[in-house]
Amino acid sequence: MSKVSKLLLSFSLALTITGCASIQRSDMPESRFSSLDCPAIAGQLDQAQSTQKHAAEAKRSSWKVIIPIAIGVRYFNASHVENEAGKREAHLLQEQQAKGCTQTSGATESAPSMAPNKMTPISVISFPSPHDWPIWVAQERGYFNRNGVAVSLTPTVDSKFQLAGLIDGKFDIAMTGIDNVVAYMEGQGETPTQATPDIFAFMGASNQGFLRLATSPEVKSFNDLKGKKLSVDALTTGYAFVLRKVLEEGGLKSSDVEFVSVGGLRQRFEALMDKKQAGTLLISPLHAAAQQRGFNILANAEDVLGHYQASVGAARRDWAKHNEAALAGYIRAYMDAIAWLRNPANEAEAISILSKNMPSMTQPMAAQAYEVLLNSDNGLDPRAQLDIDGIETVLALRSEYGQPRKYLVEAGKYYDLQYHAEAIGLKKQPGS
Repeated sequence: MSKVSKLLLSFSLALTITGCASIQRSDMPESRFSSLDCPAIAGQLDQAQSTQKHAAEAKRSSWKVIIPIAIGVRYFNASHVENEAGKREAHLLQEQQAKGCTQTSGATESAPSMAPNKMTPISVISFPSPHDWPIWVAQERGYFNRNGVAVSLTPTVDSKFQLAGLIDGKFDIAMTGIDNVVAYMEGQGETPTQATPDIFAFMGASNQGFLRLATSPEVKSFNDLKGKKLSVDALTTGYAFVLRKVLEEGGLKSSDVEFVSVGGLRQRFEALMDKKQAGTLLISPLHAAAQQRGFNILANAEDVLGHYQASVGAARRDWAKHNEAALAGYIRAYMDAIAWLRNPANEAEAISILSKNMPSMTQPMAAQAYEVLLNSDNGLDPRAQLDIDGIETVLALRSEYGQPRKYLVEAGKYYDLQYHAEAIGLKKQPGS
């Protein structure tokens, strides 16, 4: 490593440490919460909620850091602090309710008055994108609280970190491609895990027309891609298989291009904008943002594949079994958030929530995201349903391209709808 690189790394780490050190946190271990009286619980609640607020501000301000490496590190550290504070808050609320305390903390007084008797903390990991919109809304408008769960959200850099974290118990839920669920269940995952994979999809979480092949301005046809580099998250994931199939339909063999593993959506989008690769698959509405900058859309994956189930909510079976009510509450809150988002009367507030959580997104881009993701025809589905035919398409692609080769046809092995059914049966909470 050069002296300049070392200096930049040291500077970025210093920025990260400084940014996180400035967030005040309580040093009281959670094991002591049960011994606290009501005033002490209220004080700790105030501290936990203040920590979450300042960590969220640190995440937003991380985009202002000049050195790119510091942006991600600072963002992830602030997100970790926010998630830990959220777990502490849920634990303290349980203690407060168990002891019959009057809610006297300043932050708690402003919380929804319909809070349930018990709050179950749920840690969620997702690729940061506008598709997290329902989660942000459910957090901000109290839908999770009303359904008995306190949700913390962690962004992931790639599917390897995400799935290993889910399988090994570091996270409870992953908003991910169902192909990742299939891959790790079939021993075809990109990275080893400590625990034996036993995960499943419990709801759908994407819209139709989800994936588009975006290319640099000079690439106007499939033939123009010959000899060029195309970026993927990881080389053996479902979207990489989708890309291969789209290329074949366009008359190209996999050997006609070079696939480069770049990482998650944001990394691929930025690499494409910098023309480091000639093309990549983008999710809506980012394909529209690419078009506005003069990039081309060569294909819509849905036109090639027909039904395709992209993102889902996934969990470990043992966790779901022991947290049945919490998982149903999560699904219900998610559906309520989409219903709220799709109400035209809420458009301005919805765009404000998106802009707050994705500060790099311009106002026109946020408005376009609303138009694409929340229209009544093919926007996010407030029923959060799984497309079983779409799952079968995923299995067909993995049967064709996955390694080691397996013939996969049993779609029901990878999903379980009982929690979704319970969520639909839940009585709608007041205020939601």
